[in-house]
Amino acid sequence: MEVAAALCWVGACSLALYLYHVLWLAPQRLRAALRSQGIGGPSPSFPYGNIAEMRQAAACAKTTTAADHQRGIIVHDYRPAVFPFYEKWRNQYGPVFCYSIGNMVFLHASRADVVRDLCTSVSPLDLGKSSYMKVTHRPLFGDGILKSSGEAWAYQRKLIAPEFFPDKVKAMVGLMVDSATALVKSWEDRLISESNGGGVSCLLELKVDDDLRAYSADVISRACFGSSYVKGKRIFAMIRELQKAVSKPNLLAEMTGLSFLPTRSNRAAWRLNREVRALILDVVRENNEGGDDDGNLLNAMLRSVAGSGGGHAAATAEDFVVDNCKNIYFAGYETTAMTAAWCMMLLALHPEWQDQVRD
Repeated sequence: MEVAAALCWVGACSLALYLYHVLWLAPQRLRAALRSQGIGGPSPSFPYGNIAEMRQAAACAKTTTAADHQRGIIVHDYRPAVFPFYEKWRNQYGPVFCYSIGNMVFLHASRADVVRDLCTSVSPLDLGKSSYMKVTHRPLFGDGILKSSGEAWAYQRKLIAPEFFPDKVKAMVGLMVDSATALVKSWEDRLISESNGGGVSCLLELKVDDDLRAYSADVISRACFGSSYVKGKRIFAMIRELQKAVSKPNLLAEMTGLSFLPTRSNRAAWRLNREVRALILDVVRENNEGGDDDGNLLNAMLRSVAGSGGGHAAATAEDFVVDNCKNIYFAGYETTAMTAAWCMMLLALHPEWQDQVRD
């Protein structure tokens, strides 16, 4: 019993020392090094850093923006609305300052000469992507191109970039038109049903947000999976559920590295990740067995991996395909929906453009 109690005591002390080092001592040393170079910033609070200040600034900016909208004031400078805490700290500490999220210290530089010096003194591959939230987002992005850094990013970009050259994108116009035609047809059917099938014209108010997201998912499914796009839509629906499962940032996991704990949200994310992976690999196997190659992105990635002969720090072929299918979904899903929404708004504001397109 005494040995067990001693071991428990040693373990508890070791864990306490580890947490003290990770959560407070290491960030304090980094902030002290920055202060010695004349770089200040807001004082953090333990253990969340400056998160409380950021939330307070965001709440105040939201109230101000709502009041401006009610008064009919349109402000094109989005920075105070989107990043109000940066504006506040920039006014207090200058264009170069540091702030903290949890135990992570961030350097904010908005001075052109500092940014230029950073870019010229360090290789772009050495800068890499921020590691913040990488643990929490791993089920979503894996080691795909959106989250990879250094030579792994360069390797993946080399394989994926040719599939998005202008000539390849132009070849996808047909499937975009097919998806858009189906969407417009559904709106026409709803308009007819609202007018009770008669020829009498009527006005119908449509909330198109969900329709545009469905259009976006349909376009990406057809582009990624070609003739297997029905299964692709199912895959993307599951990826959407996976996004919801990990949408709440797990700051404790990010600060301590204890992301392996089987919490409810972690178990749900792990299960969905396994199911998405299995479905994508099923489509890969079907394409390989049937010799089906209709020019979709999935087959293009498979050909790129097969012809590359591997690469430094490169993932396996399966991991590469699975992770980047999810990455392409997130890169294109909201982008396609927002682009379609802006096109509709601009065409509605400028009817003469519609005539020019039709002519």
